[in-house]
Amino acid sequence: MAPAGIGADVEGFHAVAAAAAAGRIRELLVERRLARDERHQQVVASAEASGGAVIYVDDVRDHSVTSAPQGLVARCRAIEPVTLADAVALATPCAVVVLDHVEDPRNVGAIARSAVAAGVGALVVSGDRAAPLGASAFKAAAGTLERLPVVVAHSIADVVRRLEESGVWTVGLDGGADRSLFGLDLLAEPVALVIGAEGKGLSRLVADRVSVLARLPIRGDVESLNASVAASLAMFEIARVRGALH
Repeated sequence: MAPAGIGADVEGFHAVAAAAAAGRIRELLVERRLARDERHQQVVASAEASGGAVIYVDDVRDHSVTSAPQGLVARCRAIEPVTLADAVALATPCAVVVLDHVEDPRNVGAIARSAVAAGVGALVVSGDRAAPLGASAFKAAAGTLERLPVVVAHSIADVVRRLEESGVWTVGLDGGADRSLFGLDLLAEPVALVIGAEGKGLSRLVADRVSVLARLPIRGDVESLNASVAASLAMFEIARVRGALH
């Protein structure tokens, strides 16, 4: 079974609608003011069709984790993670994104959203000292975490080692690297993009183990980019190198 918290709490219209469509909702709280809204009626019907209980309340913020739940809060059956081997096998050539203890759940959600948009096959997260895949991450992902397979690992350094042994290039983003990520030929090969924590970057052990360290070229007096922005640019560069953008 999935560790507690992976998609167990979902808030916001798009995230809840996606969870309802996936048949995961056990209990759905809906603000009464939305009872006659057609879009919300569809979400309610979808939740009820899979056995979810629907409860109308005056204000869901009394039950929410995020500051703007948009009138919907759902308690769901957790999503089961996939194995690393399954993640590697999902697409040919493989493309996964590995998060080295990214701590802001909104960044995790935004990265998941970009991963789906760029055609990246899976997301690898740490089960320790990292952002939980809960309400904030699912809201930022706007439904895409329902479609993106997730691997939960105890050690990101071990993940990098296992990926290398599987014939997958591991590319760590590092602002001080000599090589630019843009135009990197090996992105056309089986590849895992490794993103470090906000402000800290890659841990030393992970940075030492990746195949290549690469940077995003930045103009002007900007020290670094937000983790989700950097990850998005890098994932779309993978898609561009592979000719997947039209």
